[in-house]
Order: sequence, then C-alpha cells, then structure tokens
Amino acid sequence: MRFLDLAKTRRSVRTFDGKGLDEAVLNELKEYAEDIKNPFGVDISFRFLEAGEHELSSPVLAGEKYYVSAVVRKEPHVEEAYGYSFETLLMRAHEMGLGTVWIGGTMPRDKFEAASQLRDGEIMPCMSPLGVPAKKMSIKESLMRKGVQADRRLRFEDMFFEGDFASPLTEERAAAFSVRDALLSVQCAPSAVNKQPWRVVINVNKAYFYEKHDKGLSAAQYDLQRIDVGIAMYHFEAQLKSEGKTPVVSFEAPAIDVPDKMDYVATYTF
Repeated sequence: MRFLDLAKTRRSVRTFDGKGLDEAVLNELKEYAEDIKNPFGVDISFRFLEAGEHELSSPVLAGEKYYVSAVVRKEPHVEEAYGYSFETLLMRAHEMGLGTVWIGGTMPRDKFEAASQLRDGEIMPCMSPLGVPAKKMSIKESLMRKGVQADRRLRFEDMFFEGDFASPLTEERAAAFSVRDALLSVQCAPSAVNKQPWRVVINVNKAYFYEKHDKGLSAAQYDLQRIDVGIAMYHFEAQLKSEGKTPVVSFEAPAIDVPDKMDYVATYTF
C-alpha cells in the first residue's frame, strides 16, 4: 500500500466511542513504539496513559479512555525528531483503525507531564488520545474543525518550489522529479492550527525543508511548527520508502535566498 493512500484517509479525531482499547491492540502499539527510530538519532520515549488511572482529560475531547505522550531530552534537532517519531506512531494507530489527534495546548499540561513521569531536562510537547472514533462527531468537534478549516490545504504551488523560492513547483514538474506523491503526502500532513508551516525546495534529487514561522506557536522550550516540519518530513520519507526508495537526511543548507521568517531545517537526497 502506498503511504499516500493511507495519509489521505486520516483525519484528526476528537470524539471517541467511550469503550477504550482492547488490550491486544494496546500491546501491539506499545511494541511498535519501542522500535520507532528517526533519522536524527534522537531518543523519543513514549508513554501510554489511562485516563481514569491518572485523572486525565482534555476540554476538546470526548469519550477517550487512553492517551499516548512522548518525552525527550533537549538536544539538536529535537523538535523535528519528535514530530517524525510521534507521527510514525499515530499513522500506525490510524492504520489499525484507531483515531488520534495531535494535542499541544488544550490539556492540563501539569497533569499530563506528571503522568508521563517527566524528569528534569525533559520536555513533553504533545499528546494524543487513542481510541475507536465515535460514529458521529460531537458538535464541539464539528465547530473546532470548522474554526481551523481542518480540511483546507494550501495550494501545491504555495508550499513547494523548484530550485529557489522564486519558482513555484507544479505537480507536473514534481512528477518529472519523481516526488509528486511524496509532496502530496506532505500536503495532507497535520499541523498545529492547520498552519502547514513547511516549505520544500526541490533541486533535481534533493528536497530542502524549511519552516515558515507564525506568531504564537513557539513555547519557551520548543517550537511547535518545527515539530510540524518533522511530521512533514516523515510523510515525505514514508511515501518514498513505500515506492522502494531510500531517502537520506543531511543538514547542508543550499545557497539560495530565503524569505523572511523562514528557516532551513534539513535536506533529503532521494
């Protein structure tokens, strides 16, 4: 199965059936999480949390019984590694028929950090509920999706470029470079408040990933939008791997003019 086909069927789920998770399903996810690696070599530790045991909840969720969080120590590339690894797990959960949603702010953070056994020098930027989606969205969820325009995606040409930021990349040209489906997988990736802050410049067999900054999405200890770029990088890489390719990450920025409020993150050679 192409990763793109799986990614197109995913949506953020905030309303669950209230029945919790089968133990075998939960154990399968836990085992999968233990083997997750990221191309940055950053160690991400997942925490599976039961709502009732830890008295956890979120005002934007309903019917959830379990959550997963992840903790990590601060080091270079920590945000993009976090996004990459956490999205790897959430896409596996989706493949198993479970609902998830990235939660970065609308939770009692102190309770989730305590339940995740956060230690000095560690951060826990995000969590997600885990469960079977309810047959019908709650009114609250419907209004939230409408508020952030959850199904809206920036145009292909507004996110992806050829050679430099002055030359928008068309789907036809992306196909000529054999990265059309990989970039479509990036286009449908989730992001905080649906800002889609990734920008990608394609140059022959290289993809340069950048972060486009928006106000209010950086905390004192981490940058949510750089986490979003890590999510996008996972989508890009997962699609290429599903095509039998072996993309390689490096960190040599190209010598091109970069717009204001834009930072280079990483390069894929594919």
